[in-house]
Amino acid sequence: MSAMTTVAPKVRGGLLDPKQWVRSTPSALRKLDPRLMWRNPVMFIVEIGALFTTALAVADPSVFAWLITAWLWLTVLFANAAEAIAEGRGKAQADSLRKAKTDTVARRLAEQDPGITSPKVATVEVPAPELKRGDYVLVEAGQTIPGDGDVVTGIASVDESAITGESAPVIRESGGDRCAVMGGTRVLSDWVVVEITAEPGKSFLDRMIALVEGSERRKTPNEIALNILLSAMTVVFLLAVVTMQPVAVYSKDYMAAAPDSAVLDGNGVTGIVLVSLLVCLIPTTIGALLSAIGIAGMDRLVQRNVLAMSGRAVEAAGDVDTLLLDKTGTITYGNRRASSFLAVPGVAAAQLADAAQLSSLADETPEGRSIVVFAKESQGLRERAAGELANAEWIAFTAQTRMSGVDLDEHGSVHRIRKGAAAQVAEWVRASGGDPNPRLDDLVDQVSREGGTPLVVAEHRDGETARVLGVVYLKDVVKEGMAERFARLRAMGIRTVMVTGDNPRTAKAIAAEAGVDDFLAEAKPEDKMALIKREQDAGRMVAMTGDGTNDAPALAAADVGVAMNTGTSAAKEAGNMVDLDSDPTKLIEIVAIGKQLLMTRGALTTFSIANDIAKYFAIIPAIFAVIYPGLDALNVMRLASPESAIISAVVFNALVIVALVPLALKGVAYRPGSASALLRRNLWVYGLGGIVTPFIGIKLIDLAVALIPGVA
Repeated sequence: MSAMTTVAPKVRGGLLDPKQWVRSTPSALRKLDPRLMWRNPVMFIVEIGALFTTALAVADPSVFAWLITAWLWLTVLFANAAEAIAEGRGKAQADSLRKAKTDTVARRLAEQDPGITSPKVATVEVPAPELKRGDYVLVEAGQTIPGDGDVVTGIASVDESAITGESAPVIRESGGDRCAVMGGTRVLSDWVVVEITAEPGKSFLDRMIALVEGSERRKTPNEIALNILLSAMTVVFLLAVVTMQPVAVYSKDYMAAAPDSAVLDGNGVTGIVLVSLLVCLIPTTIGALLSAIGIAGMDRLVQRNVLAMSGRAVEAAGDVDTLLLDKTGTITYGNRRASSFLAVPGVAAAQLADAAQLSSLADETPEGRSIVVFAKESQGLRERAAGELANAEWIAFTAQTRMSGVDLDEHGSVHRIRKGAAAQVAEWVRASGGDPNPRLDDLVDQVSREGGTPLVVAEHRDGETARVLGVVYLKDVVKEGMAERFARLRAMGIRTVMVTGDNPRTAKAIAAEAGVDDFLAEAKPEDKMALIKREQDAGRMVAMTGDGTNDAPALAAADVGVAMNTGTSAAKEAGNMVDLDSDPTKLIEIVAIGKQLLMTRGALTTFSIANDIAKYFAIIPAIFAVIYPGLDALNVMRLASPESAIISAVVFNALVIVALVPLALKGVAYRPGSASALLRRNLWVYGLGGIVTPFIGIKLIDLAVALIPGVA
């Protein structure tokens, strides 16, 4: 099998890096194709105008005509370049992902029986692209997993760095929610049998490449609505500009007022001027940047190792009101860990810890291992191995007995130690002739009330009465920093709900420690669905994170379903986002990016509309003051001439697109706050800025244009 190539670092680069503009130029030129341009109605109008002025400039050449024509074409190219740069960042990321794809040869089982017990079985080597859904393949240490699937036999350490960028290997095993594997990842140890779940060319990696390249990106409902608004505004300004021609013709004294003007001629306002006015007054700024804003939003998620299956999901994340989080593996580590030893009266804590450790040496469950480690850390006991104790009979933990322990031969006398569920150990004590300590029930109840799991430790020596030593407090450990993260979500106006199959008492304790706003205990898949429906019926946008097959229906029903990459194939198929880092708290970043996307679009729309209003009042008086002298009072910038005013406006209209590309790609900074506060900031910064900037920019350009011979 071919070796795996590690993915290149994330694609970064300065937002105004000249190399990005150079790389985007071929793509920007290709986008001049009218079959592509018509998808952006505003810029399509600009392209038609550029073609029209080109024809006029060829028919009647002048410095004025060619300057206008050149800058109209630059306006279209700058708009295309903005989109191409946004796409280019995704294409560069896709190129790095392609390095994870290799010409892998798969070892398909000759007899399609997943229940093999040894890798020494007959296999048939076939090219990975020829694998079909339902095929079983054997993958051993050092080999590449040939396609997406689920581990059905075995357990192995897997290197997923080519997909996730995370160098630490992960464990994948049959059964449970850690069975999903991805094509292009590499097995580091042991062996597994994988059932292929994806058709050729439709693997998770293929989808990632297509999505980050933007080839599957579709306009979101908000983008479509905004495009309709921009198109309507374009039509309004088109009608307004067209009426200027008959108005100019109707004015009988215009020739006497400006006999040598290139703006006005015997037939009224020139065609070049009308096109220039239209381009300056329609919302070209947001029209040029709208697509780039959406692409950049998805790219920002990719840079954080989150794959959004659609732009709609990114937008929805910005409007989330309620977040449902699966408890196990999301809020907590998933494995209960020993947190304290509670000895009954008359028994020292060190004695209880020693017995608990000895009785857990044969317990290979995560809980059993945590007791061994905790005894070492809390009481300074040396971590012993089962093999180093002679004359010991080990009792492994089983689901039937719900106990583990050891029988030690101490000079002919047998010392029996047991650890396990309270009811089973109490019964063992009675069967051994003892009587459970009266304090045992109080300790068990105390642990249960606090949301923990009690494990009872007892001993019985030959010739003595069996007795209970105490209780091991197993705790479902909440991940560090969860309370602070939930506080941040609360500041964003998002209500958090923990969903768990635990009993209400345990769920309440963990919810209080984690800092969530509410919880749903003893939750079945249908309960999660019902909760999501109630929230949506109340008009709230719901997000959910999960990793298990039982989470799949809820992930599909939620407005934003974030599946963990470590989860099952069903979960990843159901969600509309996949977190490659499998960090459930990543949703905080996802929400922030969604809000940032919406704010960026709103901010630049505000700027663009304010910009157009300012250009209208800056240009019209300068042009028509020669016809209507009364308008000269509104010519506050004192532009050099009507020709200079037109050229300055067209140049500014093109350059402002270039100036705003970094903001479109980076996004407006999001800070939690009320909607009214965000609106005020938007209006003050981008509304007022959109009005002031054209006056300053056009005046500065006018001073430079006035120096060009043949213009002023």
